Amino acid sequence: MTVQRSDARRNYARILAVAEEEVAAHGADASLEQIARTAGVGSATVRRHFPSRRALLEAVFGERIEALGSRAEGLLYAEDPRAALLEWLGALTAYATSARGLADTLLQGGTDEADHVNACSAKLADAVDPLLHRAAQARAVAPDVTTTDLITLVTGIALATEHHPDPSAEANHLLALTVQGISPRA
Repeated sequence: MTVQRSDARRNYARILAVAEEEVAAHGADASLEQIARTAGVGSATVRRHFPSRRALLEAVFGERIEALGSRAEGLLYAEDPRAALLEWLGALTAYATSARGLADTLLQGGTDEADHVNACSAKLADAVDPLLHRAAQARAVAPDVTTTDLITLVTGIALATEHHPDPSAEANHLLALTVQGISPRA
């Protein structure tokens, strides 16, 4: 186990705090050089802690992704599997439309390296998979719906509504329309 020096831990925390602000202001394309300048470190220090833009974005969104995972676990044994799945999708949609840059981070094809696994998408898929499986067993969703479909769907909704005057309301509207397709019993 490698012990990180205290100055390295401080740099990491400062870079992450600045990155959170920059991503909130500028989305997933926030300037890594600006993040380094504002954090008071060199670009090499940013790269040492976050070897790729995706690694930085995954750290920025990591805590909330974990919270969405915990929420899915809490909903797993809800009485109504369909309602549980839809509640979780609503929570993901709300976060994806409010957290600028998250939808770009969730894009499956936009990795920095060909072999890189999208950790945010993978964690969300692991979280929602049991909910989807349970809803499918209850015949509350179409049998061919996959976790990737659901994450891609929310990502698309978030990207499509990003510049709407009321992104949250429009995203909720589009999600409700889509639910008719994935779970027609609405």
